[in-house]
Amino acid sequence: MATHHDLAPNPDTVHWGYFDASLPAVMEVDPGDTITIDTVSGWAEVVDTARISAAHADILEKVRPGPGPHILTGPVHVRGAMPGDALEIRIRSIELTADWGWNVIRPLRGTLPEDFPRFEKRIIPIDRQRMVAPLPWGPEIPLQPFFGILATAPRPEYGRLSTVEPREFGGNVDCKEFVPGTSVFLPVFVPGAKFSAGDGHAVQGDGEVCLTALETCLKGSFELLLHKNAGLKMPRAITPTHYVTIGLNEDLDDAARQALREMIAWLVQTQGWEPSEAYVFCSLACDLRVTQLVDGNKGIHAMVRRELLASPDRRVGVPA
Repeated sequence: MATHHDLAPNPDTVHWGYFDASLPAVMEVDPGDTITIDTVSGWAEVVDTARISAAHADILEKVRPGPGPHILTGPVHVRGAMPGDALEIRIRSIELTADWGWNVIRPLRGTLPEDFPRFEKRIIPIDRQRMVAPLPWGPEIPLQPFFGILATAPRPEYGRLSTVEPREFGGNVDCKEFVPGTSVFLPVFVPGAKFSAGDGHAVQGDGEVCLTALETCLKGSFELLLHKNAGLKMPRAITPTHYVTIGLNEDLDDAARQALREMIAWLVQTQGWEPSEAYVFCSLACDLRVTQLVDGNKGIHAMVRRELLASPDRRVGVPA
């Protein structure tokens, strides 16, 4: 019988700014278990320290940051997971846990660093009842919270990595389509998979152009499933409405090619089409969207509406 687990953020259950295959797990679960993971976001330079939770303050005081900025809760060991498998993260729910978020522009970062060379910090209110963020200069932005980072551990030979650059194990993908009802599939590179979550976003536009979204603290409930010998090379997802493949590269054109090739391969596998048939289909019915432009490895996500394809199975394309 599946068990539910809760994982709260504290100095013993988070890692700040890095991924590392050797990082020990803070919890073990079985495939099919559900887990609620609470996360925090931001450090003293970018948040209003008078408004953060006691747990958040304790982390900022006691945890040493790595090369990246993100505070991640985990990793979680999934029993039986082995390299070559795929971890399916079914997103059951996402909850905003703060009534504020933050956004920064940093020198030499973002999409237009030559136009915006100075550090700028903004604390933006979040109305959790109305699910909007009222901006001080007028507009109210409807919220669509999601986790910027869902990740398994990287390949052991990579050593310690910054959380900034998204890679084949997931990480800082920043795809706003990963809403409740979505299954995200990630390759497994180490025994136990070692799943971590964080980088809460209350809302983000495709591109995340100024470097940051409306960054905030989130709590997510996930069902963790295991697909043995899946042979998955890159993250992919099935949202309530779309099939999604991901491309990541320093060059946006190469990221687009990767996302498109991943989608073509998925269609050939699941629909039984010839590659050229899948290529034509993508030209007619697949949207290539810019995930983000600001995290070193730029992102493209390819999207195909589920209603257009034959299989109703949410796990389509991940071999048993």
